Amino acid sequence: MTSEEVAQLIGRVAIGDRKAFAALYRETSPKLFAISLRILKDRTDAEEALQEAYIKIWQRSSAFAVARGAPAPWLAAIARNQAIDAMRARKPVADEIDSAYDLADAEPSPETQTVIKDEGRRIDTCMEELEADRAVAVRQAYVEGLSYQELADQFGIPLNTMRTWLRRSLLKLRECMER
Repeated sequence: MTSEEVAQLIGRVAIGDRKAFAALYRETSPKLFAISLRILKDRTDAEEALQEAYIKIWQRSSAFAVARGAPAPWLAAIARNQAIDAMRARKPVADEIDSAYDLADAEPSPETQTVIKDEGRRIDTCMEELEADRAVAVRQAYVEGLSYQELADQFGIPLNTMRTWLRRSLLKLRECMER
């Protein structure tokens, strides 16, 4: 199936065409499953991530614009981001229990707590030096874990522009923190 035909299917999915969605799934799921499996290295997890990716494709199909590029990279990005999100979410329970005990046993000293608070204030001060939208993007990327693509969609800008925003913002933050 050509790129143009896949783009047409996505367009039909955007208007709620379930048959087009089924055809899109048949045509693209092997590739997207391979992406998920390569990242997650577990068949069951990859299948779940693939299912979630297709839910996002269904929900975001109206946002896809042919003028922005080919559909294959758009679909692959959704699958990749979903797999990465799934990988981040699956932390072994034993590790959580161990870290909970570690945290309970080792309360930082008052001096360490003061240093941590001071660092937090310095970071907040440096974040205030960034433009408001850049600061929001940095928080959402590095605190909330949103992907670059999700941020680009949210701010309505190209993916590479979002990467540039974040890279430059991190450089400014590092420069500010080193003062």
